[in-house]
Amino acid sequence: MNFGQVLTAMVTPFDDQEDIDYNRTRNLVEHLITHGSDGLVIAGTTGESPTLTAEEKVELSRFVVEVVDGRVPVIAGTGSNNTKASVELTKRIESVGVDGIMLVAPYYSKPSQEGLYLHFSKIAEATSLPVMLYNIPGRSVVNIEPSTIIRLSEIDNIVSVKEASGDFDAATHIITQTPQDFSVYTGEDSLTLPMLSIGAAGVVSVSSHVIGDEMKDMVASYKRGDVTTAANLHGYIVPMMNRMFAQPSPTPVKEALNYIGVHCGSVRLPMIPLDESERTSLYNMVAIYQQKKVASM
Repeated sequence: MNFGQVLTAMVTPFDDQEDIDYNRTRNLVEHLITHGSDGLVIAGTTGESPTLTAEEKVELSRFVVEVVDGRVPVIAGTGSNNTKASVELTKRIESVGVDGIMLVAPYYSKPSQEGLYLHFSKIAEATSLPVMLYNIPGRSVVNIEPSTIIRLSEIDNIVSVKEASGDFDAATHIITQTPQDFSVYTGEDSLTLPMLSIGAAGVVSVSSHVIGDEMKDMVASYKRGDVTTAANLHGYIVPMMNRMFAQPSPTPVKEALNYIGVHCGSVRLPMIPLDESERTSLYNMVAIYQQKKVASM
């Protein structure tokens, strides 16, 4: 299933008391839709899902669906390392009208490949929504092997994977061995163009919060066969992508959004804000990108 080409893994805006700020969330949604996002992935890692309660995830999903009003797909993260809790949350979030769910590999538990298969299939059975798997061994410690993803793709409503292992051989194997309507998205921003070249549908991105227009242009250029322009855009935006991950995400992207006037507040512990040196370095890079964008208009 194709949810679009540039999906944004949306941050969760907080107020000064670290509660979800729904006015800021509305502004962020409008900013993302206006600047290149074909879809929104909420309550994922970038949305600080480990710090969000189940109630917060349901209410955030309900609110975003209302604001989006069908303009782009909304995919909600409902996965955890507790299969039963994930089933229950998935059912609750399905009821608020999201377009799909994303299930991260169970972190900390380190299940076997059979355990992963049974975990994902159990949750998928509990919903009619399309399911995007999320393979991110750098954070979850466990890798969903290509053979397991291929096996899971045979389940009717498991339709996609956000592949953030950085393993091109694995991605190629998944792309070539899954059904034609099964989509593979990269979860590594800087690999967007290389992944498109082997058949990926697009990217679930963090950087698109601040360079969504450029990412959209890069993907569009590649899709229409203008590889030179796509490569030039790739070279232009990769430094910003790398900056968004210079410190643990989503701290840098929240700081960048605050700097450009799309206020999202800070992060919840155990994440911490950037220090003054890190903030200055980030602001300088964002300012340069903004100046270049204005000059090109």
